[in-house]
Amino acid sequence: MRQSHARSPTPSHRAWVSVALAAYVVTLGFIAFWPTPVDRDLDGTLFHVLAWLHAHGAPGFLNYSFVERTANVLLFIPAGLLIALLLPRRLAWVAVLCCVAVSVTIELGQGLLLPERFASIFDVAMNSFGGFIGVLLATASKRPQDVNAG
Repeated sequence: MRQSHARSPTPSHRAWVSVALAAYVVTLGFIAFWPTPVDRDLDGTLFHVLAWLHAHGAPGFLNYSFVERTANVLLFIPAGLLIALLLPRRLAWVAVLCCVAVSVTIELGQGLLLPERFASIFDVAMNSFGGFIGVLLATASKRPQDVNAG
């Protein structure tokens, strides 16, 4: 019977994940602190698409609020995933806390500094949920013997 040895991610793997996280953070910064809502120019188009979908049988819950909540979840999946990939599996919960902290910081910044943006506790909840999903994906991708490794 062969024994598996725990192994840490290779330096090149950690480097690529770090680069991806840095690119994500820059992109998130632009999205989060853009002076006007990032979907402002899409509002009319989005409402037309949703009306067309409803006219063709889409369920009623598929509305602007649903799209916005889903976008907030999807926006933070990479954060949870990338942060958790850089951490040992046993510390993956730290990635969830990081996502919550970043989301709270974004919402506070929008509420205090950007008069055309809207701070929302629901955004914090959806962003945190997205981060949690990302962490689950990262931990599921790590082998059990990598629990103590990164």
